[in-house]
Amino acid sequence: MTAEEVMKELETMGSPSIKKVLMAHGAKEPFFGVKVEDLKKIQKKVKKDYNLSLSLYQTGNSDAMYLAGLIADETKMTRQDLETWLSGAYWSYLSEYAVPWVASETPFGWELGVKWIESDDEKTAAAGWCTLAGWLSLKPDSELDLPAIRTLISRIQTSLHQAPNRVKYCMNGFLISAGAYVADLTSVASEAGTALGKVQVDMNGTACKVPYSPDYIQKAIARGTLGRKKKTCRC
Repeated sequence: MTAEEVMKELETMGSPSIKKVLMAHGAKEPFFGVKVEDLKKIQKKVKKDYNLSLSLYQTGNSDAMYLAGLIADETKMTRQDLETWLSGAYWSYLSEYAVPWVASETPFGWELGVKWIESDDEKTAAAGWCTLAGWLSLKPDSELDLPAIRTLISRIQTSLHQAPNRVKYCMNGFLISAGAYVADLTSVASEAGTALGKVQVDMNGTACKVPYSPDYIQKAIARGTLGRKKKTCRC
């Protein structure tokens, strides 16, 4: 499919009710309001297409940009591609999901995540923590730098409550990922979450909740999925 063909199909899939929900979370015009399940119908047809993903992201249409993340070829994405994508990711749907998901599947996901979390820009730092969380959920423990991850967990425990709003949310997600996907870190991540207590994040008046990390880690234990890695972060 060409970018023009995809855009026409997206337009037919748009829903006013979905558009209203997404705008409440930060989306802005122009976009159509397409359900993720409908985006996946196009993803199934296209599979992975590097050039198409770049073209779709350049449209500035949130539906197309999210779809770009679903079809991006992580073996061809460059660091500059991802830096460019992050600079254009104007709300959390893109900066905390679409872009980090792709970044975490590239060979340089850890490097980018570590770089981004040092940024003074809230969006960039949040994306960094999400990228690192994705990396932990994908990579075998033998490929992880466990001492570095422990240091990040300690950093979160001492600094989360002073961090910018969305950075707090994504730090919390990193704790959950460390505790649920890296068995050797389950205890330290859970202890850090317990010490932090409930994380307060402004969710823009929506009904979204901030997960309590120890509870989510415990759910992974109860399900018997502790340490079980994902094949992909994208959904």
